[in-house]
Amino acid sequence: MSVFLYHTGMICIQLPSFIHRIGGEQAKHAKQLAIESGCKLNRIRRSRHWQLEGAIESVMSLLVTLRQSYAEPMAFLIKKIDESLIATQTKPESKVAILERLISNNPDITLTDLMLQTDCTMAEARHARFTSDSF
Repeated sequence: MSVFLYHTGMICIQLPSFIHRIGGEQAKHAKQLAIESGCKLNRIRRSRHWQLEGAIESVMSLLVTLRQSYAEPMAFLIKKIDESLIATQTKPESKVAILERLISNNPDITLTDLMLQTDCTMAEARHARFTSDSF
C-alpha cells in the first residue's frame, strides 16, 4: 500500500486498478463525491491506476460520506482510505523512547550495545542511561 503524507498535511492514496474494482460509473460518482469533499480523485498518467489526494480532514469527510451512503459499491475505496488513515496515524518510535525501553528491559545493557541497537551516539546513550538511573 502506497500512502504519501506531505508535510503540508496533504495525503496521497494510491488506488491500483481502481475502475476494474468498482466500475466506471461508480468511479465517476466517486470522483464527483471527492470534489465535493475537497479532494482530487484522478488517474495517474495513462495507467489504470488512480490516486486520491487531499487534506486529511477532506479525506475523512469523504470517508464518512462513502460509509453513510455508498458502503457496498465503494467498499474497495473505503477500505483503501481506512488503511491509509491508519497508516498515517502510526508514528515510528523515537530514538529516545527506544533507548528508554531497552534500558528498562535490561538495566545491565552496555553503552556499546545501546549504540549498536539504536544507531545513536555515545552522548545520547549516556544521557539515556543517566536519566534512567536517576529514577
